[in-house]
Amino acid sequence: MTDRADQPAPPIFRSGLLEGRTALITGGGTGIGFGIATELARYGADLCLASRNPDHLRDAAAQLETFGRTVTTVELNVRDPEAVQQAFRHAADTLGHIDLLVNNAAGNFYAPSETLSPNAWRAVVETDLYGTFYCAQAAYPYMIKQGGGRIVSISMTLHYRGWPLMAHATAAKAGVDALTRTLAVEWAPHGITVNAIAPGPILTEGVRKAFVRPDGREADTVSLDERLAAQIPLKRLGTPADIGNMVTYLASPAGAWITGAIMVVDGGSWLARV
Repeated sequence: MTDRADQPAPPIFRSGLLEGRTALITGGGTGIGFGIATELARYGADLCLASRNPDHLRDAAAQLETFGRTVTTVELNVRDPEAVQQAFRHAADTLGHIDLLVNNAAGNFYAPSETLSPNAWRAVVETDLYGTFYCAQAAYPYMIKQGGGRIVSISMTLHYRGWPLMAHATAAKAGVDALTRTLAVEWAPHGITVNAIAPGPILTEGVRKAFVRPDGREADTVSLDERLAAQIPLKRLGTPADIGNMVTYLASPAGAWITGAIMVVDGGSWLARV
């Protein structure tokens, strides 16, 4: 039976797999972050959603609470180390402990390298790389106190070969991969696993906004879907749930002996050099 992105997938893990676990997800209100939050809640995890946009948080929390889980939210700019510390205190106070951190918050846009301003460079690198480090560092004392934990960061595959107009994002995500491996080795003695997931083509709302014509009108994203899907070996685009399922796996007992890994979840598109 062929999996399709346009049809809801049945649950693939046992009910209650993450019962009693808690997770803090940055950028958890929309897109891939919300897809991750949905799968974690589906399998029993209580959640803290962090996002710069409080409107996204309200809507997301209301939907996730239908799973019967505790869902708390916090407005957070991951580029601010003190705000990160406060967000973790809020999550720990509300949920009691922090078992899983998902570093999903990211900034991105297309820009020629020769015209990329220092502020634009900093905005993406500080969000994607600095924010990942600040959050991992903030999670560390909570995980040490409870005897271990899981950290999963969302990376990408584009920096494996270079991608035009994405110097800031590819450089930052390459740093996330290196940081993942280093923290995995450094924190393994404390029972903390550190992994990353590199998604393939997933046309979330944020990604679609990048495909805007010079006249300001949206591109034909339906034909874009079809063109991209045709180039992927598994012949479909990914969904946020695909990434959520991998996070669930890494957060479950099945992921206990996996650390320092960059899990590529892309339908084979990197191998096909899409």
